[in-house]
Amino acid sequence: MADSTPEQSSTPPLPRAFLDFLEENGIDPSIYVKGDTIPRYIRLKPGCENLVPGIEAELACELERVDWLPGFYAVPPQIKIASSEAYKSGKIYGMDAASGAAVLALDVSEGDHVLDLCAAPGAKLCMLSDLLGNSGSLTGVDVSRDRLAACRTMLLKYTLGDRCRLFIADGTSFSLLPLRPSMNVKSCVINGDGVASTFGEWTSKRSYKDRKNASKLKNSIGSQLALATSEPELFFYGKNSGVVGLQRTELFSVADNAEASNLGYDKVLVDAECTHDGSIKHIQKFEHWGWKTLDHRVLDAKRTNSLMHLQLQLLTNGFKLLKAGGTLVYSTCRITRG
Repeated sequence: MADSTPEQSSTPPLPRAFLDFLEENGIDPSIYVKGDTIPRYIRLKPGCENLVPGIEAELACELERVDWLPGFYAVPPQIKIASSEAYKSGKIYGMDAASGAAVLALDVSEGDHVLDLCAAPGAKLCMLSDLLGNSGSLTGVDVSRDRLAACRTMLLKYTLGDRCRLFIADGTSFSLLPLRPSMNVKSCVINGDGVASTFGEWTSKRSYKDRKNASKLKNSIGSQLALATSEPELFFYGKNSGVVGLQRTELFSVADNAEASNLGYDKVLVDAECTHDGSIKHIQKFEHWGWKTLDHRVLDAKRTNSLMHLQLQLLTNGFKLLKAGGTLVYSTCRITRG
């Protein structure tokens, strides 16, 4: 009896149904309170391998190579990387191993057209771009403007956006096919209404006239696109993403199933929104938020069922956009069943 006391005290006060689920599947509940034993992971930017000794000196810890995940290193959980020069200068990424494994499973090849259907906050997007190098194209989609802004910031920080397009859109209905990058920058054509009809190079700065023209354009082509609530919004595009010089009607043309089968994406990643109960770090946050809130914030049956429906829709649409013979990887941080 005396031996069981420490084990019981190391188990967090999780909801009874969740504890039952863990027991049924042979999962030790105490893993959720062992945060100090779980390393954090960083990914080294390709080409920076010779900088490892200097990064170790700056972080004051050893970088332990993750053998099964190229470019990844484990560091002690208490190590903070955000203030390090290696992170600020774009030599390392903060990225968990599970996310890296999902990207690795895609087996990205040179020249692939890749779709990240739930792109935010951007670590996977950057890894995909690193794998593509100076070939193929990358399209990132997310429903949240703020989260997609984080993706854009990461791409620009690590100078990886050249062949990338970012769209604010509902991943369950997004239907734009990949574009082959155009190496020739064309001048922006202006139609009779003074509205740009083709895309020039992307810039973060837009004049009042540009914003006014964009508003005119949205109103003028509204009948040619889907309903406003489901229209993708082009949020960012690189010089060699295939967008520059393209007419707007060409960019926003909707693909049918036959076109997607022949001209769709070679690789599709669906890292869907989930309950996060498979993420030890996420569950541990409830020690501060209050364990009583875990049940209704994470494991509530109504929310779980809603997420299952969303996940199925994302997965279904991902397959619709996948080229015949292509690869789709689906991943979540979830272990409970609906």
